[in-house]
Amino acid sequence: MATTISSDGLDPRRKKALYRAWHRGTKEMDFVMGHFADAHIADLSEADLADFEHLLDVSDRELFAWIVGTEEVDPVHDRPVWRAMRDFTHRDKTA
Repeated sequence: MATTISSDGLDPRRKKALYRAWHRGTKEMDFVMGHFADAHIADLSEADLADFEHLLDVSDRELFAWIVGTEEVDPVHDRPVWRAMRDFTHRDKTA
């Protein structure tokens, strides 16, 4: 699976974050983080980009547990970008 957007025009930091989002290690988290990055990486504020980069350092197992709700999100990561990614992931289930 690969990004559905072009990284042309993105600064190197955003390109790296986009790549990392699609190359997590598990397909499930590639899908979650990759699609979120495709939709939002270009528009993230510097603070949200930093928070997203920190999320990229969290293990797939831990992130997956947060997404599906079997574990509480670490308060350090419970920031606007995390909530946006969680809501983005669950958007089709609320319709």
